[in-house]
Amino acid sequence: MYKYDEYDQRIVNERVAQFRDQTRRYLAGELKEEEFRPLRLQNGLYIQRYAPMLRVAVPYGLLNSTQIRKLAHIAREYDKGYAHVSTRQNFQYNWPELKRVPDILEELASVEMHAIQTSGNCIRNVTTDQFAGIAPDEIVDPRPLAEIIRQWSTFHPEFALLPRKFKIAVSGTTTDRAVVQMHDIGLEFYRDAAGGLVARVWIGGGLGRTPILGEVIEEALPWQHILTYCEAAIRVYNRYGRRDNAYKARIKILVKALGIEAFKKQVLDEWAFHKDGPNTITQAELDRVARHFTAPAYATLPVTDAGFDAKLAEKAFANWVKRNVHAHKVPGYRAVTLSLKPTGIAPGDITDSQLDAVADLADKYSFGELRTSHEQNIILSDVKLSDLYALWLEAKAAGLATPNIGLITDIICCPGGSFCDLANAKSIPIAESIQRQFDDLDYQHDIGDLELNISGCMNSCGHHHVGHIGILGVDKNDSEWYQVSIGGKQGNDASLGEVIGPSFAADEVAGVVQRLIDVYVDNRTQEERFIDTVRRLGLAPFKERVYADRQPGKKEAANV
Repeated sequence: MYKYDEYDQRIVNERVAQFRDQTRRYLAGELKEEEFRPLRLQNGLYIQRYAPMLRVAVPYGLLNSTQIRKLAHIAREYDKGYAHVSTRQNFQYNWPELKRVPDILEELASVEMHAIQTSGNCIRNVTTDQFAGIAPDEIVDPRPLAEIIRQWSTFHPEFALLPRKFKIAVSGTTTDRAVVQMHDIGLEFYRDAAGGLVARVWIGGGLGRTPILGEVIEEALPWQHILTYCEAAIRVYNRYGRRDNAYKARIKILVKALGIEAFKKQVLDEWAFHKDGPNTITQAELDRVARHFTAPAYATLPVTDAGFDAKLAEKAFANWVKRNVHAHKVPGYRAVTLSLKPTGIAPGDITDSQLDAVADLADKYSFGELRTSHEQNIILSDVKLSDLYALWLEAKAAGLATPNIGLITDIICCPGGSFCDLANAKSIPIAESIQRQFDDLDYQHDIGDLELNISGCMNSCGHHHVGHIGILGVDKNDSEWYQVSIGGKQGNDASLGEVIGPSFAADEVAGVVQRLIDVYVDNRTQEERFIDTVRRLGLAPFKERVYADRQPGKKEAANV
């Protein structure tokens, strides 16, 4: 993984010292709230409903065991003993004291981490596939390119105060697991007919109040020009994006207002000035960065393992292998997802002791490396087939082996009204009620692949628009209600969900989900997933069942 050089370490250390003095001045009354606000946002610090929230950057979701142990220490020493994995592959702390945040940043800097540009109207953390570098369907390892984008975008002097936040995702596989179509810019790398590496550039995607899937602005951009092209596109956005209305300030609104062809012309006009300028990536620069992402010392292993095969007779282990173990491009190895979605725990939360356990597992079984996913789980990337059973036993003892990856209880969920002062409603209790409704693992496995996402407000931090089932918290006469949509999907054939009808009270939601599942089970064909049934049947049969079975006398909220 990428290692800081002397320059990297120096600028991070300087930022810590700078923010320490800014925090001191604010607490001493020398800086007003409106003066301090942009300074703290530049360092990943929000003021939430009950306490500050610090968001720690995890570029492209890649971590080592030393860093995980540091995150565990911070959770113990500065927070309430846990951290949260976000949908941008970052870590968040929900309870730090403001006066101690500079100390946290200094701790992070000691292990080559920071919280720079994890908030504010700037280019945020660059994300990618959690299986980057190991996926069998990989065309190119996107991590070196993601790192080059990270270095270019961090402290970019033009883009520190954009009209609104800006998110970039990169993918180098045939199956898109980075959700490139829902980003401000998505880069989908592939090989052209001549074997050259090019990027399909998606632009203007985003969820929130106005969900829009991106459009292709360039079909085959040579990889050398990704920085200059992105710079041209963001310059156009920076110049013409709305600054008078935060709800209309994202690049997706500008792209839709101008139309993709008119927007593309603006970009090409801007690009002409610096297409072959100093930000053109050379092969030497790509090679320099790529050297940080060399493969670990893989052993030469057989494709199969008799001991592993014998253990599959144990049902609990077999279920875990089916859902949590993934193919690897190196024979004899697998990737493993450690589930952060056991019933009764807020999705994505992990305790300090579990973080220490994860670090130990990474050292013992995965060359000390691990990843986070935008689905809010943790991945061990390089596990021997012969080690899977021993790993499972240890992960189970740590509460990290729930065999539900890709199932209905593997819920993506924002913190919602439990923490966020932007939320209209709580998300975490709704997630728990659904987990308890479907707590039978055999039943979950029978239902099969299903993505359920929950957001506490229209900002869509839980990505509810692209969930097979999406749940959105809404305010109705100062009460918490929940709007339900179906038919959303991430990936190559991404789609946005459609609202099924009027919203529901909190105590109704789990039952509504149950009725949606009942319609699916009654109508599915062999091997058909929930999303496939929805696309084949449309909304009507689901809507009819949900509202026909609604509890009598229960007041309906307006469809908002």
